[in-house]
Amino acid sequence: MALIVKKSRLPNAGKGLFTTKPIKKGSKVIEYRGEVINWKEYERRVAKDEDGYLFHFNNNYCLDAFNTPQYKARYANDAEGLSKIPGLTNNSEYEVEGKKCFIIATKDIKAGEEIFVSYTEEYWECIRYNIKLKNK
Repeated sequence: MALIVKKSRLPNAGKGLFTTKPIKKGSKVIEYRGEVINWKEYERRVAKDEDGYLFHFNNNYCLDAFNTPQYKARYANDAEGLSKIPGLTNNSEYEVEGKKCFIIATKDIKAGEEIFVSYTEEYWECIRYNIKLKNK
C-alpha cells in the first residue's frame, strides 16, 4: 500500500493519511502499530498530556502511537468527528486480529483520497466533555 501523510481535508484535524493508489473494499489498508502498554500506564501518560493516539484492546493491552510518528496509521482521521465536511464519510474501520489491529477499507477508495475511520461515538462524547471542562 502506498500511503502518505499530509494536511487533512478536515478543518483543525492536523495531518491525515492518504493513499496514492486505489484500495479495494475489504483490503487491509495498514496495521495500527505503537508501543504496547496497559491502561494504568496510559492514564499516567494522560496526566502528563502525552496521549492522543491510543488503540484500546482491554485494560491490560493498548497500543500507544503517541511516541511513534513513523507508524502512519495514527494519522487516519474520523470524518464523523468534531469538524465535518459534507460529502466526506468514513471509508474504513478498525479490525482486531488477536493482539493486532488493522484499518480495513469498507468501500473502494480512490487514489489521492484520505483514509477515514470511526473513532466511535463514545470517543467523541469524551472529547466533547473534556472541551466543556477546559472552557469553564
